[in-house]
Amino acid sequence: CILHCFLFLAVFGRAIHAIARISDEFWFDPVEKGLALRSVNSSRSAYAYVFFSSMFFQHYCWTAVSGPCQKEKQLPLPCKLIIKSVLPVFRCVNVLERNVEKCSISTSPSDHHITFQLLCRHGVVKTYNLTFQECDPLQAVFAKHMCPNILKVHSRLLADVMIHFPTSQEEITLSVTPVKVCFKSYTEEDTDFSRTMLTEIQLSPEEFDYFQVGVDSEVTFCLKELRGLLAFSEATSVPVSIHFDRCGKPIAFSTEDLLLEASFILATLCEAEKERASPEPACCPQPWDR
Repeated sequence: CILHCFLFLAVFGRAIHAIARISDEFWFDPVEKGLALRSVNSSRSAYAYVFFSSMFFQHYCWTAVSGPCQKEKQLPLPCKLIIKSVLPVFRCVNVLERNVEKCSISTSPSDHHITFQLLCRHGVVKTYNLTFQECDPLQAVFAKHMCPNILKVHSRLLADVMIHFPTSQEEITLSVTPVKVCFKSYTEEDTDFSRTMLTEIQLSPEEFDYFQVGVDSEVTFCLKELRGLLAFSEATSVPVSIHFDRCGKPIAFSTEDLLLEASFILATLCEAEKERASPEPACCPQPWDR
């Protein structure tokens, strides 16, 4: 089996909740350098990736236990889990942080199980045995370094901006010029504006840690997935980087520090779909199995 014992349980739990906003299932992909969690929605218009370095864990053993770690065999992973089976383990991350002293995760390839064990205070041990499905790795094709527009902002500021949009808001539009950034509600052309609340928030370049606008742009994307990333990034206090181009091309929201990194790649509406008032994102960030 693989064993993971880690200190930052709240951070790990928030990562699970963040990728749960993408899909009903996720990929659990341990490699030599650390553990990757990946998810893609059914329409392939949203992709999430969270990577925990081996240094994030108190103990990280990548291979099957049959002796000393350096002599063990590589596991036949990655594997796929149903997100609803994992969420109860990390139901309330704040309570977990107070009551759980350690969490270990071990895998048993022979019976296709992953075991989550919570070592709680007062000697209480909670064990969850979850069935997994072996699968091919999941990758996403998106060269964010090629994007002409790059913004870097503190996660708290971005979360404060998103608070002003109602939970019922499905898509928002981000528009940028060299002198301002604007987040605003996206509505279809046939919307009854007399019954709709519209929100628009403008930020100046000085409010960003890094500001690069190579092309004036206006992109529209789903808000639900971004809220998940923000909840996760706030737990780590890491700035959020935004990479994007023109409408119809994906937008990437990412965070990174020495111990972990996360990236959410979301499709954006293209002009043709805006004219049709389509509620679905159009341009897929092209994740695929291989």
